[in-house]
Amino acid sequence: MKTVVVVGSGASGVHFSLAALEKGWTVTMVDLGRRGHEPVLPDMGFEDLKTQLDDPVSYFLGRNFDSVLLPSSKGEYYGFPPNKKYVFDIPDREQIEVSGFEPLRSYAEGGLAETWTGGSYSLRDSDLTGFPISREDLAPHFAGVANEIGIAGEYDDTSRFFPSDHYLRKPVEIDAHGNYLLKRYKKARRRINKLDRAVIGRSHTAVLSSDHEDRKGCTLSGRCLWGCPVKALYTPSITLSKLKKHERFTYLDGMLANWLEIDNDGKAVALDVTNVVTGGKERIEAQRFVLAGGTLSSSRIFLDTWRLWKGESPRLGGLMDNRQIIMPFVTLAMLGKRCETRNYQYHQLMMVLEGKSEEEMIHCQVTTLKSAQYHAIIQSAPMDLLGAMKLFRLTRTSLGLVNINLHDTPRDDSYVTIKPGNSGEVSKLSVVYVPEENEAEKIRIAKRRVKSVLRRLGCIVPPGMTRLRPMGASVHYAGTLPMSADRRPLAVDKECRSYDIENLFIADGSTFCRLPAKNLTFTLMANARRIGMTAF
Repeated sequence: MKTVVVVGSGASGVHFSLAALEKGWTVTMVDLGRRGHEPVLPDMGFEDLKTQLDDPVSYFLGRNFDSVLLPSSKGEYYGFPPNKKYVFDIPDREQIEVSGFEPLRSYAEGGLAETWTGGSYSLRDSDLTGFPISREDLAPHFAGVANEIGIAGEYDDTSRFFPSDHYLRKPVEIDAHGNYLLKRYKKARRRINKLDRAVIGRSHTAVLSSDHEDRKGCTLSGRCLWGCPVKALYTPSITLSKLKKHERFTYLDGMLANWLEIDNDGKAVALDVTNVVTGGKERIEAQRFVLAGGTLSSSRIFLDTWRLWKGESPRLGGLMDNRQIIMPFVTLAMLGKRCETRNYQYHQLMMVLEGKSEEEMIHCQVTTLKSAQYHAIIQSAPMDLLGAMKLFRLTRTSLGLVNINLHDTPRDDSYVTIKPGNSGEVSKLSVVYVPEENEAEKIRIAKRRVKSVLRRLGCIVPPGMTRLRPMGASVHYAGTLPMSADRRPLAVDKECRSYDIENLFIADGSTFCRLPAKNLTFTLMANARRIGMTAF
């Protein structure tokens, strides 16, 4: 029997497991497995819930208003609703210290992608500069994952930046504001293409516009933020449910992975875990082991393994994340228009701005405001609360947000390491991030260029409301155990097999050599599938 233990049930873990099962392996998945609740009143839309729920305030803002975003010049426009708090419930024993980084972690079934917005963008060869693999290596696995999860989009001006090999499905119905911006772009295309070196098109999103297998097409309920009630918006827990029905798959929840036991030949023989119910330690043996818990968790497990094996606590350099800028805008032609909340809630448009090189492109996701938690926007307006509420009612249908993503590159002064705990205890993870020297200039240029495109679309950017999100907020962590064509310590080969521990594979963002300005999740799933199909 061919046995493999997989740590983590997020996007990488579930798609690796699907591939490994297809190749005949017996898979044991180890996970803490926090669970949420089933959607309430799944046939109702956003506005209906306000009147039909017994306690709508608790549902939307929390029993203790813990989902309210308080006024702050550095505050977020995005907040997580109460029913998604379980995703970020971290065990007390998982200690972490940070510098220059504000990470999000998850021990939920499905991981952090249980709260993603579905952006699914494939990589080009230029995005893979420095990798020992090419677009050709990933292409069949992008298509395989797309077939599994369903990706909506259109072939348009943005297609040359996001090769999709004809796997795109029909997108969900676009809202009136997004439709206006798209039509305005088509009229101003020549000037925007030439003067701004920018293109605009439909987002590529992991959402179904029509029924597929046991999932329904999008009902335009406007409830995406609170969790799609019909599973049209893909999350990894959907695939996990499928895996649980397979006879060669075992899901061990309530388990926290500590470290791997390494024998005298440098091979992993067992995963040491803590049972959170009993508090006891257990060993899980297998022929191969796969870390897919996300860059920070996988790095911590690897470092604790190294500490117990080698007696050292090295630094894993190269930590990366996409810096994000949130730029609100007002489309003047939409002022006073009727707001329709029965829509797909997340981004329906994207914008790409070419850089000096292909690696330096800027990628933006454009969200027009429909159903959302509005209080963060209202209290950020530069006036008193009553005036801000009146202004919001007037401008609601014309409001939008551009999420600007910048690329990142590995640097030795951005790293993770550990501070060893007491004997037999896990270590404290230490995370340090130092931005590149010219980051401030990159941000200034990106903001100026996006504002220029918005002006050509008939939009204005309110002064003082553009926000620089803290590093770590995008959750596109990568780079600590990179792929390398040359055999070297603390790295993996093109199959993502550790050069140090021959039967250990890393199937998450830890192995990425650079970070293009694109949502990473789709590529993580495709690469995990590639590992399962080619290395197993």
